[in-house]
Amino acid sequence: MLPFKIPLPLLTDSYKTSHYTLYPDATKMVAYGEFRTSYEKDAEDERMVFYGIRYLIEHYIAVQWTEQEILEAELFFSTHNAGFTPFPFPKDLFLKFVKENNGYFPVRIQALPEGTVIYPHVPVYQITASDEYALLVTYLETILTMTWYPSTVATLSRRCHTQIEAAYDRTVDDDARWTLGSRLHDFGFRGCTSVEQSVVGGCAHLLNFDGTDTLSAAYYAQFKLNGGKPVATSIPATEHSVMTAFATEKEAIIRLLNNYGHGVCACVMDSYDYVNALENVLPAIAKHKLEKGGFLVLRPDSGDPVEVVMQGLFAIEKVFGTSTNSKGYKVVTGASIIQGDAVTPSSLNAILAATERAGFAAQNVGFGMGGGLLQKVNRDTMSFATKLSQIVYADGTERDVMKMPKTGTGKISLPGVFAVIKDADGIPIVHPATPSNPTTTNNHIPTTTNNNADLLRTVYDHGRTLPVVFDDFTTVRARLHAEWSALPRKAADRVLSPALKAKIEAFKAGKLFDSREKVPNGI
Repeated sequence: MLPFKIPLPLLTDSYKTSHYTLYPDATKMVAYGEFRTSYEKDAEDERMVFYGIRYLIEHYIAVQWTEQEILEAELFFSTHNAGFTPFPFPKDLFLKFVKENNGYFPVRIQALPEGTVIYPHVPVYQITASDEYALLVTYLETILTMTWYPSTVATLSRRCHTQIEAAYDRTVDDDARWTLGSRLHDFGFRGCTSVEQSVVGGCAHLLNFDGTDTLSAAYYAQFKLNGGKPVATSIPATEHSVMTAFATEKEAIIRLLNNYGHGVCACVMDSYDYVNALENVLPAIAKHKLEKGGFLVLRPDSGDPVEVVMQGLFAIEKVFGTSTNSKGYKVVTGASIIQGDAVTPSSLNAILAATERAGFAAQNVGFGMGGGLLQKVNRDTMSFATKLSQIVYADGTERDVMKMPKTGTGKISLPGVFAVIKDADGIPIVHPATPSNPTTTNNHIPTTTNNNADLLRTVYDHGRTLPVVFDDFTTVRARLHAEWSALPRKAADRVLSPALKAKIEAFKAGKLFDSREKVPNGI
């Protein structure tokens, strides 16, 4: 069921409903979506993760429209224009495909496999609309553009993984490397604007780590995306309400240890006086903790992130002792720290650096991100946009389309119809689609692709190829891990093929702007 029971025709921007009268008469139109910049315009690491198209296809695109919804939309549009007058919308076209296409929206959508690692300007999806429905080519743009959110969260989470992994490479033994998957924990559920956001963003994080307290995402990833195979884990833990409910913090920790001290559990330590808790309360419960035999994680939750982590590390070293691993770094016995406040990629790096300088292995510190992971991103973080790229006019004239504002060169778009093909180094390269590399129409996204295959695979085609066979979550995770590790940090200057670059240069020279001039395929 769609959220708020909004009729499907209204899941777009107001102005888009008028475009069917504003586009020129055409028999085919093509549009595509891309990220125009790397994460926060980072020039040192341009890698990004494409993820989230499956959710949008299954919940919003591969859904049957009904005549009743169109009538409900008509009632709304009757007062939506300025002055509460009728607003234009393509009622007749909608009723036509409801009747003739069993209610499915009449476009074809191709997309990269989820978990694909890309660079700026690589098309992540491509929309094709034909015949009388060509004028609806960008009607679904609003919904499809929302792939920016899970892709951005997945990219942020992966960048954090890269930072932590580098510290592991330097300081952690191979036999403890399994702990890497739990080093960044999703604390973001309560900071989300909706349950749906928690699912979409929380699943994006789980591509990189298995730690989460966002149960909505953990369940969805396991049972809706992975055939029931487990995806995520967490541990029992106190919060400030638990700690302050007891007369003393010692009593609260004893209760925690009595119930969960045989395994892994966590305790927040700053309800009153963090330093006192470390210096006096922690030694007072040490014997009880050791008798239980489990693993205790201490959580500071206020103060300078680097300072409180280091205070915690020195305290648990003093109380529980350490061993030294083969790389010469200390590993605390049966305890660690998790920093879940004010964690950003910058503070995470600072904490890891301080931990290493003090001689501790990176496995001694975990991290939790809440709003910073699932909320403090937006469409501009990686500058996502959908643009028209080709039109075939009613008279048969074919024209590639390109946006090229002189006042904003960073917002140029790509002309034509595209194929995305890996080069010998595995970098996805954007080519003009030609008879030698046509866009595909199959509805199965393979778990592997050869270097000559177009990565843009059909994920929706007028509702005719349902259901699309998407990869399970484990396969998407594996794709992301393999490609991120194998691809260079910088390659944005390589992703456009020579043929596409030549076409762009022709546009810049003004050679292809005559909309009625026959334009050959390629340059």
